[in-house]
Amino acid sequence: MSTLQILFFALSAFAIISAIMVLVSKNPIHSVLWLILVFFAISGHYILLNAQFLAIVNIIVYAGAIMVLFLFVIMLMNVKKDKEPQKQLFVKLIGVITGGSFLTLLVAIVKQTVQIDGKQVMMKEGTIGLIHPLGKVLFSDYVVPFEISSVLFLSAMVGAVIIGKK
Repeated sequence: MSTLQILFFALSAFAIISAIMVLVSKNPIHSVLWLILVFFAISGHYILLNAQFLAIVNIIVYAGAIMVLFLFVIMLMNVKKDKEPQKQLFVKLIGVITGGSFLTLLVAIVKQTVQIDGKQVMMKEGTIGLIHPLGKVLFSDYVVPFEISSVLFLSAMVGAVIIGKK
């Protein structure tokens, strides 16, 4: 096993354990902190794929800004354990059945994957995740969807300000 494979499996195990802790944690603030660790593990995977720009953006945007927003909303809501409604047994049973079905689907998809000619394909060199080619493609081939998404984000921000204003 190469060093990259060991690092990949270590990051994957860390991401899976952190994601499970997001679900298991009783305190919502602890769940958000575990989710930040998941985002750091995903950024590690981006670095292994030679996509340094995506790794940095993932850390700045998701682990930074969005998680701070989540923490702010959770603290504003002032979640009390006394007021939390108890779920019925039927809802819990449906959740277990749905989760089991999803796990079965994921296992079936992973079993169907094939290797190319029995060889492991790994990117040693390339410019797929670097800034220059990404910017070139973004502002040439995908300029219209990029501008539409920026207008949508702007309208969402204006809507949030209008709703939050008293």
